Parts: sequence; C-alpha cells; structure tokens
Amino acid sequence: MKNTVNPWFARIASLLLVSVLLLAGCSQTPAPAEPEGGTETDEETSVNTPEAKKDISVTVYDRGSVPAAEGTIEDNRWSKWLNEQGPANVKFVAVPRFESQQKLNVLFASSSAPDLIFEYAPHIKNPLIDQGLLMPLDDVIEEYSTTYKQMLEQYPALKKVGTKADGKIYEFARLAEVYPIHALLIREDWLKKLDLQVPQTTEDLYEVAKAFAENDPDGNGEKDTYGIAISLQSGQVVDQIFQATRWVVKDGTVTRNWDNFTAVTDFKKRLFDEGIIDKDFLNDKNGAKAKQDFVNGKVGIYPLQINWVSFAQNELTTLKKNVPDAVVTPIPYPKSPAGQFNPAFSNPVQATAVVNASTKNPDAVMKYIDFLVKPETANTLKNGIEGEHWKVGASGCPEPVSMDKRKAEVSWNGDFQMMSSTILDTKCGKLETGFNLSDPVQKEGFDMYKKAMQIYTDPSKPYVEITHPEHMPQLPEDIEAISGPMVKPIDDMFIKGILGGKGYTAEQTTKDAKDIWDKGNGKMIEDWFKQWYEQDSGNAFLAKDIYEVMEQQQSQK
Repeated sequence: MKNTVNPWFARIASLLLVSVLLLAGCSQTPAPAEPEGGTETDEETSVNTPEAKKDISVTVYDRGSVPAAEGTIEDNRWSKWLNEQGPANVKFVAVPRFESQQKLNVLFASSSAPDLIFEYAPHIKNPLIDQGLLMPLDDVIEEYSTTYKQMLEQYPALKKVGTKADGKIYEFARLAEVYPIHALLIREDWLKKLDLQVPQTTEDLYEVAKAFAENDPDGNGEKDTYGIAISLQSGQVVDQIFQATRWVVKDGTVTRNWDNFTAVTDFKKRLFDEGIIDKDFLNDKNGAKAKQDFVNGKVGIYPLQINWVSFAQNELTTLKKNVPDAVVTPIPYPKSPAGQFNPAFSNPVQATAVVNASTKNPDAVMKYIDFLVKPETANTLKNGIEGEHWKVGASGCPEPVSMDKRKAEVSWNGDFQMMSSTILDTKCGKLETGFNLSDPVQKEGFDMYKKAMQIYTDPSKPYVEITHPEHMPQLPEDIEAISGPMVKPIDDMFIKGILGGKGYTAEQTTKDAKDIWDKGNGKMIEDWFKQWYEQDSGNAFLAKDIYEVMEQQQSQK
C-alpha cells in the first residue's frame, strides 16, 4: 500500500524538528541528572514510545458487493488500510445489509455484539437504547474525543440528532449534502412525439400515462408500452405526489392521514383498471422488472428512488444503448388534491453509529471515530490512494485514474464511510463531482441532476414528510405493540382497493382501513403522536431543520 502522508505536512514537520534541535543546541540550561536505573525519564519514555493500539470490534454491512479478487467485507484492502492507518486494531464483523436487525439481536442475545455498531435504521437502534444495551456517549466524547467534539461545537445539529429522550447522546452522526433522492422521470422524446405537455396536475399525469400506454410512443406498431411504473419504490413516489404519508401536520398538530390515501388509491386504481401499468406490478417485489422495462424503453414515466451518479452510470447508460434517441428528464411533482410538494431529500444529519454498553475500550472506539471523521480519511475512502486511484483533475478535485480500477478497488467500500461528512469539502465533496463529464451519457445524467436540484429543492414548496424517516420519533413499546400489527392489514387493504375493480371504491377502501385502525385502538397512537408533537417537537429534527441545512448549503455555493 502506498504511503499516504501529505508531502506538505512532511516538510512542515521537518522544519519544526530542525527548529527544536537548534533551540536545544543553544540552550544553556544544565541537563537534569539521570534517574537511577536508566537514561530516560518516565516522561521521555511516554513521549518516545507510541501508545499501543487497543482492540475493538466494529460492524460493517455486507451487501455481497466486494469483488472476489478483493477478499471479503471483513478482510480487504480497505479493512487493512483502516487498521494500518487508524488508531485501533479493528476486527470487522459482517452484518447482512437487509437482515441487520436479526443479526444484531442474535449478537446481543449471545453477549457477543461488537463494540461499535454501524446502523442506519432508528427502529433497530432505539430499542437497544431503551434496553440499556447501548452506551451514553457524553462522557466518552468529553474525555477522549478531539475531532468529533469540535464538530459537535461547530454543527449543533449533530448533537440534536444524536440526543435521545433522556437528554444524553447515544449516536454518532455525520453531515451530508441535501439533494432529492426521489424523482419523477419522463420520456421527453415521447412527449414531443405525441404532442403532449409536461403534466402539471395529477389528472394531467394520468392523461399522459394513458397516452404513453395506448398511442405507440416507441413507434413499433405494437401496444407494448406502459404509461407509468408503480411497483415498490415507484409506488412510494406516487404516494408522495399525493402526500399519502401516514402522518401530517394539520392545524398545528399531528394527524393520522386518511384523505390523501383515498385520492392516491383512486389514481392507482384507474391506472390498473385501464391497463396503463404493468398489471403484475405486485409481484415486482424489488422494482427490478420496472427498472428493466425502463432501460428497455418500455416505460414512459418512471418514479424512483435515485442515486443520481449511479443512475447515469447504469440505468441511463443502458437505456441509451438500447434506445439511442431516448431523452429522459426529471419533472416537478404535479399538483395533487393535497397540494404540490418537494420530494424526499437525502438525510442531511444522519445518525449512523452507536456503542455497545459492554465495550471494554470506549477510549479506542472514540479515537477510531475521530479518525473516521477526519477529512483526510473520508477523502481516501471515497477516492482511493492518490496516484494509484485518482489524480487532481482540471476542476482541482480528484479524478479517477481509471474507471475500471475505481470500480474494482474503491467504489464498493461505501459502508466504511458511514462517518464521512464529505459535504465539509465544499469544493470537492458534493455529489456532482462524482459524474465523469467526459462521458456523454454521464454528462446527460449530470444535466438531469442539476435540473432536479432546481425543481426539487424549491423552498416555497412544502416538504412531503414531517421529517426524514430516520428522524421520526420512536414509539414506546406499548404503543408499538398496538401500531405494528396494524401496518400490514391496512397496507393490504389499500392494495385490495387498487385491484378490487369498480365495485370496490377508493372511498370504501379507506373506510375499511379506518375500521381496522379504530378496532385496533389506533386512537392511542394518535394521542401519543399529538403529545409528542406538543411536548418534544421543539427538540426534534423536522422538515424546517432540513430546509435550514439545505439553504445554508446552497448559500455556500
């Protein structure tokens, strides 16, 4: 592995050393007497002997994405680099990305949970806090931290997000750029071919989708196109267009949202009944079929959860290979009966790490966190080793030496970066620097991203949720015991409403869903949310806080 020491830092260090030696040579102070039994004082020994690294164990998500030539997620070039350059001897423990709750429950039950746990989901972390299995971090930060402690002082939102109901910090958090993670993409070339306008309302959206499904926009003489996708995440984006979210703030309090679910169910029902969508959408459990239809040029409107750089490198690139004349553009969410909204954003302050209450070396854990949050560490994990993986490009920012080498050796290591606040690098830390603008398709994807930033981060439009899902309050055990069992039956009821034909209306669907809610004692959940909003929302990280961070970041451009 190449030495990554900054040359400028090395030169400064050399000058300081020379200065120290000159001063020592000029000093007229007599040397102190040597202590018995040796030639060095205890103080000198402690200065000259580096502190031994302590052992800690750390989780890392396993997505099965590490190339075979690179090893495993626990043992690879980056796990080794973190051990070589970092302040602790780290044993990495793989946790399956989408089975982390089960894995962590087993580890805690067997008293073998790692010292430092990286996890995004609040519904996994909060019960561990309630059970006393995670360590309050206030004293650990105060006694052992340098870098993260400074970040807390400079960015109070980190502390706000990491602090729980008892007033103590339990989670380490990172700062991230605010950008839209949901989008509504449309085939602009199909609009032009069929002489259609960008839909302004949800009724327009229905009419355009209908035309895309029925009027042969790909010109092959067959009725083989879908107007819009609604499977999995695509369906969730359609829900957001109608603000069909479980909880909304209305008249100064939190209210269980029903009316908007009626509207979106009616919309989806029309799409299904008229063959505008893939009628097998329910079996597209992970959205893979919808994605395949899109890249094959068979879907006109594609709502999706989007990683903009990855989309340009993959979906857009594949679409352009299959349909070279395809033109895709993001469009604003159309106005629905509930209003017009911005989509979901990336989480600007994301709690990503917690500490096992049983850890024996909290000082080593804290020093490891300090190492991870340093900009130099974040830059190396993001871009690789200078000269080996990247060089300084024309923009002054890191540019891959080889995209193939980057893909093989660097791009899969994102789960080691869960404490990286790359946005602190205001020049090179933004998402847009990830596009390779020399590639025509990626340049097209970059232009899509810039347009999305203009139309989706409009402060005059309300945010579609109360807050980012990771900042929603954790229900106490007794309330969760009421809420949890009702989620699937109510969701299933709305699916029945979509598939139930003309004899089963959206209004009846909502009535039946509300009956499940009322019989399941949903009022207790409503009362809890109202009380939380009245008493604790001032300490919560809500939509207004997301907008404040967004506007602050935009002002720094």
